[in-house]
Amino acid sequence: SSPHLVQVRERIRINGQPISKELFSKYFWLVYNRLEKTKDPARTSMPAYFRFLTIMAFHVFLQEKVDLAVVEVGIGGAYDCTNIIRTPVVCGVSSLGIDHTSILGDTMEKIAWQKGGIFKPGVPAFTVAQPERPLEVLRDRAREREVSAVPGKGVTRRVPHGGGLSLLSLQCPLYLCPELDAFERDGRALELGLAGAHQRSNAALALQLARTWLQRRGCRGFGELKDVPLDAELRGRPVPLAPTFHPTDAMIQGLRDTEWLGRTQVLPHGPVTWYLDGAHTTSSIQACVRWFRQAALSRDKPHDGSEVRVLLFNATGDRDTAALLKLLLPCHFDYAVFCPNFTEVSLASNADQQNFNVTLENALTRCLENQQTWTRLLEEKGGQDPWLPAPLRAGGLLQPAPTRGTLLLVPPAPRPLNSPALVFPCLAQALRWVAQGRDPHLAAPAATGAHPPPAASSGAVLLREAAAVHVLVTGSLHLVGGVLRLLDPTLSQ
Repeated sequence: SSPHLVQVRERIRINGQPISKELFSKYFWLVYNRLEKTKDPARTSMPAYFRFLTIMAFHVFLQEKVDLAVVEVGIGGAYDCTNIIRTPVVCGVSSLGIDHTSILGDTMEKIAWQKGGIFKPGVPAFTVAQPERPLEVLRDRAREREVSAVPGKGVTRRVPHGGGLSLLSLQCPLYLCPELDAFERDGRALELGLAGAHQRSNAALALQLARTWLQRRGCRGFGELKDVPLDAELRGRPVPLAPTFHPTDAMIQGLRDTEWLGRTQVLPHGPVTWYLDGAHTTSSIQACVRWFRQAALSRDKPHDGSEVRVLLFNATGDRDTAALLKLLLPCHFDYAVFCPNFTEVSLASNADQQNFNVTLENALTRCLENQQTWTRLLEEKGGQDPWLPAPLRAGGLLQPAPTRGTLLLVPPAPRPLNSPALVFPCLAQALRWVAQGRDPHLAAPAATGAHPPPAASSGAVLLREAAAVHVLVTGSLHLVGGVLRLLDPTLSQ
């Protein structure tokens, strides 16, 4: 899977656990030296980062003799380096979103075409509810995979429907996963370890993929998929529904116990609660907002009502940051913090989280642009003075007297130190500002003698005095990974 959050070993897991440092080192150098010896002299470069790790993952799985490998596509599908697998057991396409537009295209239809590139002849495929046109594109891509084979001579050519009788048809049957509720039995709801309504479609897809593998292994009682003529429509759907089945006890437990760091993850650290979600597309940010609002509301309210909400955000690549930030406005954040994905200004001790494609200067420039965008969105939304401290705005989360008590007595700081949008040069400084020494898991800043950034004094008193601080970290999985590394140092071991 990719990307990793804290350590690169997370990308290659066996039985759910990242491979050990010893195994990673062993197979890294084995693959590296083999490629170095056999590469074309005319092409002096080694495979790029993701391609190298993909080759290495395949080698690890082969050498360790795993029974089943689950391979997440990197970007798209049609031209992704993971797509060299010719005959997988089954293929799955989860909910489509607008992402990596410079590579995959700028419409859902173009992206669906790329995703459908993983379909293979004779291999069943599943997807979840999609908009009508992208779903039709996926259906057409499945039809393109229909080939015919002469017995004993292998695949010959693609033929039109109703082709020669002497040929064996190898279709790519594509099915739509029923909603997860359809799998419930005895009136008991299926519980998910991952929060958020969007995870239910992922779970329904996972059940169908697991069922297909179990059937391949000879397990029975899951209902058989029926071949559907390629031109058939079922109740007007471009793709037929897959049959439901009764999940086994192991499946039910698996869904309930599923954990995935950085996805709808809540870390309560005393008065500071961190909400981590690596959403980075419009659809996933919308799901993140629904989850965060529900999760924050479900927590016990402080007796004096003094609650501060903070957004920690960064986005990378070609993503429309303004569109993502606009979706986050309904959360009514008191402060928005923008910083690069670097945990420290100096990255010498953190090789796993270096990105040699982005300089610190470029990353900070984007953060400043995000700060300006957020300030503009606040102005457009309420017409208020952008430098007015957010907790004092009408409708802010900190209530007016008398419930706010002493917080009401805190005078506004001089402009622009009360800005509701702040920029920090690294994650460590941003987290220390948010926590204000109140997170027992966050290491106190070292006494280096360096002057803190001017933004560090903005809102500091409110954060120190608030009974509860809710922090949403989103926009980038790399950002979430950096935060996790600082909040839970054991993940780096």
